[in-house]
Amino acid sequence: MHFVPQILFVAILSTAIWLFTKNILQICRNIFLGVAEDLSDNKPLRCKNLLLLALGQKKMFKNPLVAVMHLVIYAGFIIINLEVLEIVLDGIAGTHRLFFPFLGSFYNLLINFFELLAIGVITVCVVFLCRRNLLNLKRFISKDLNGWPRSDANYILIAEIILMSLFLTMNATDRALQLEGRTHYHDTGNFIFSGLLAPIFEGLSTATLMGIERTCWWIHIIGILAFLNYLPYSKHLHIILAFPNAYYARLPLLGKMTNMPSVQNEVKYMMQPELASTGDAQPVKFGAKDVFDLSWKNLLDAYSCTECGRCSAACPANLTGKLLSPRKIMMDTRDRLTEVGKNIAVNGSFKDDGKTLVKNYITVDELRACTTCNACVEECPVSISPLDIIIQLRRSLVMEDSNAPQEWSTMFCNIENNFAPWKFSPDDRDKWVEELK
Repeated sequence: MHFVPQILFVAILSTAIWLFTKNILQICRNIFLGVAEDLSDNKPLRCKNLLLLALGQKKMFKNPLVAVMHLVIYAGFIIINLEVLEIVLDGIAGTHRLFFPFLGSFYNLLINFFELLAIGVITVCVVFLCRRNLLNLKRFISKDLNGWPRSDANYILIAEIILMSLFLTMNATDRALQLEGRTHYHDTGNFIFSGLLAPIFEGLSTATLMGIERTCWWIHIIGILAFLNYLPYSKHLHIILAFPNAYYARLPLLGKMTNMPSVQNEVKYMMQPELASTGDAQPVKFGAKDVFDLSWKNLLDAYSCTECGRCSAACPANLTGKLLSPRKIMMDTRDRLTEVGKNIAVNGSFKDDGKTLVKNYITVDELRACTTCNACVEECPVSISPLDIIIQLRRSLVMEDSNAPQEWSTMFCNIENNFAPWKFSPDDRDKWVEELK
């Protein structure tokens, strides 16, 4: 019977790790359904982006107050994992506060620091819940977030408050048991913040205190393992994917579009026919119609989206009432990719479902509204480019489906025939100079 809690803990831990690994591998498979793209150049700059954008959250500091609050939650999530490591090892070995004999008095300082972070996380989560649900900030009340996305954000904030509260309650009852001299409970010294909860537990029996401490311990660690397995279904997957996404960000100048060599060659041959070669390979298709046609980096972007809405808040098309919302572009891409992944899981390989990313998820009017100003890319805190996806989808509409407004078609014809957007013969292009004479 002595080993039953350890066996139960190892079973829960193993199941949680297995489920998480399975879901992450499915997400990786979905990402690599995209077209190959080499983003391995300039490793020093990529490492710098990783440190500044993902770890240092550089772009968040455009709004310092919000950035500091976000950093508190982020630091709490990262640093308190040291405490989680101790809990996991205690659960496996059947020990209690395993690190205390090795760290001595430093252990007390460490736990008090963790508690300070826990208080900070609780405070910030309450503030963020108010911002999302009471202040009516435009990017949080947008229809983009209707349904699950809005609930998802609230669930995570509430879960973090509960987990941190359990941590403090566990420490408070643990300290009470230490002061009673109970065996198995090392005298670690006072816990400053959880000590404020001590009056609540005065007069309780030893059995009751142990019951509360053990209950908090189990719910706390099971809650963390549940949170881990919730991540693959949540926008908070960016906690993990922000790091590879920042490292593999495209490094050319902002706003630089990726041109298709075959299209560039057509223009070059039109200007210099002598360079034309009959052996030039023609592309199978132009642009992207579905997630299979996008690059793996585009699909990684979709999974890395935090749904913060900073891209849409900066988008001039969105601000003027157009249908376009860069955040929705990323969410729709992720939704379609998730659906494709489920299709593959059921059928072994993708079975045509009669849907495509364009039209079934993202409308033509949304794509046409984009001005390609690059504001969404500039604002994104985790190096996502909605613009690249928009350009690829719009390229398919125009070059594959001949789906373009009349004004665009007129301009295309003029460029093809007159080498300029205007309906003037190239021979007449410099006549305005004669008028100056």
